[in-house]
Amino acid sequence: MRVVVTGGAGFIGSAVCRHLVRDLGVGVVNVDKLTYAANLASLAPITDHSLYSFVHADVCDATAMADVFRRYEPDAVIHLAAESHVDRSIGNPGEFLQTNIMGTATLLEATRAYLDRLGAEKRTAFRFLHVSTDEVFGSLGADGLFHEATPYDPSSPYSASKAASDHLVRAWQRTYGVPALISNCSNNYGPYHFPEKLIPLVILNAIEGKPIRVYGDGLNVRDWLYVEDHARALFLALTRGTPGESYNIGGRNERTNLDVVRSICAILDRRRDAGAPHEELIEFVADRPGHDHRYAIDPTKAEAELGWQAAESFDSGIEKTVVWYLDRRDWWEPIRSGTYQGQRLGLLASVP
Repeated sequence: MRVVVTGGAGFIGSAVCRHLVRDLGVGVVNVDKLTYAANLASLAPITDHSLYSFVHADVCDATAMADVFRRYEPDAVIHLAAESHVDRSIGNPGEFLQTNIMGTATLLEATRAYLDRLGAEKRTAFRFLHVSTDEVFGSLGADGLFHEATPYDPSSPYSASKAASDHLVRAWQRTYGVPALISNCSNNYGPYHFPEKLIPLVILNAIEGKPIRVYGDGLNVRDWLYVEDHARALFLALTRGTPGESYNIGGRNERTNLDVVRSICAILDRRRDAGAPHEELIEFVADRPGHDHRYAIDPTKAEAELGWQAAESFDSGIEKTVVWYLDRRDWWEPIRSGTYQGQRLGLLASVP
C-alpha cells in the first residue's frame, strides 16, 4: 500500500508518516510545501527508510499534484496540509483561505483526474481522507458534546476555512464519486509540536523562565488528544471508514487552559529545579478575539466503527510530552532561536 500524506512535515502529518512507515510498513509519499511550521527533522526516524519518499510541493499547485499521482500511483490520500494556527489566521486570513480552501480543491481535482485513469478494482479500493478539526462546530456551552451531525458554526478565519474545505470534500464525494471521508479531531498535543501552540509554548517558556501568558481567565475548555493516538485513528479511518461518512476523533480529556498550564508547571517542578514554582510565571493577558469557550468531542462512532481507542490519558500524555521537550533541545532550540521566539500572535491588525 502507498499513501500520499499532504503536510507530512507538520506536527500531525509527521506523526502519521512515522506511524505508517515505522509501525505498519506502509509506503508513504510526503508532500509538503515546507512553510514555517514544517520541520523535516520530525521525520528523522524514517527519512532513510525505503518506504518513505518526500516531494517538496504546494497543494495549490495543480501541475505538481498531478505529477505526484502520475509518478507514485497511490492507493490513498491523507490530506493534512493546512494553515492551522488560529492566532495567525486572525492576523493574516488570506493564507488560510488559499491553502485550506483552494489547496483542498486543487487536490480533489487532481485526485478525480487520477481516479478517471484507474481500473475499476483500484478505483473502488481508493480512499481520500480529509483531516479536519472540531473547531468547525463553533463553541459549546457548559454541557454537551460535538457529534458528527453537529451543525457547523465556525468562529475564526481558520475554522471557517476548514469548514469550507470539509464542504468541498463532501461535494466532490457526492457529485463526482470521489471515495472521500472526513475526520474532525480535538486539540492534538505531543512530541514535535511547533511551539506557537499552547502546550509546547507553555513548556518552552517555562523552561526558559519567560512569562506564561494565559488568555482571559484561562477557563476555556479543550478536549486533548495525544498525537500518536490520532495517527492510529487516521489509518483506521482510512482503511475501515466508509466513503461519505465523517468521524469525530477525540481523547475524552477535557481540561481548562489554566488546568493544562498548571499541570505542565507541576511536572516541571518535579523534573527540574528552577528555584521557584513554575506557576509564578503565569501572566493573564487580554483574550483572543472570537475565542470559543468550550470544545468537546464524542468519539463513540470512531470507537465503535473503526475499533479505535485513545491509549493515553491526559495525565500520561502530558507527562510524556513535557519529558520529550526536556530531552529534545536539539529539535526545538533552532526554532526558538530562528523561526519563532515565543511572541504573542493573534492580535487584530488594521486592514491596509
